[in-house]
Amino acid sequence: MTDGGHILIGRVAGVHGIRGGLKLVSYAESLDVFAAGCRLLAVFPAGTQSSVEVLEARPQGRSAVLFLRDVTDRSRAEALVGCDLFIERQRLPELPEGTYYWADLIGLDVFDGGRRIGSIRSIFATGSNDVYVVAQGDREILLPATRSVVHRVDLERRRMDVTVPEGLEPE
Repeated sequence: MTDGGHILIGRVAGVHGIRGGLKLVSYAESLDVFAAGCRLLAVFPAGTQSSVEVLEARPQGRSAVLFLRDVTDRSRAEALVGCDLFIERQRLPELPEGTYYWADLIGLDVFDGGRRIGSIRSIFATGSNDVYVVAQGDREILLPATRSVVHRVDLERRRMDVTVPEGLEPE
């Protein structure tokens, strides 16, 4: 995140074709957030920022192709490779109770029986459930995001209470 008002939703991984298409790695569950007319904040690897407007996003294999206004050829597209793409938080849909955006979970302190076991460093999706990468120092625990493991999420206190499954306990 750049600030509390924006959420990271993708990264430009490369170019597609000669008409300014961008290979998009989407962190969103659906390409719907890349709707035509949507304005995104592009943050370049050097730290500079630019506002961009989406023309179209379409699936392409396991990733997607993104077209932006004023990016009409390969050289303009190449200038965007490596950019992180952010959306204003207020443009995201409300989630059902008990469902959270990954950006809100990353960084939460994780407790098992009152003992802090680390904080969520990253999250990845699997076929059946998400997995939280909980890190403390150089140690990592992979926790499945299931009801039997995660008991409570408190975003205000930046805390998650869990029961670590047998065999995954930290040392």
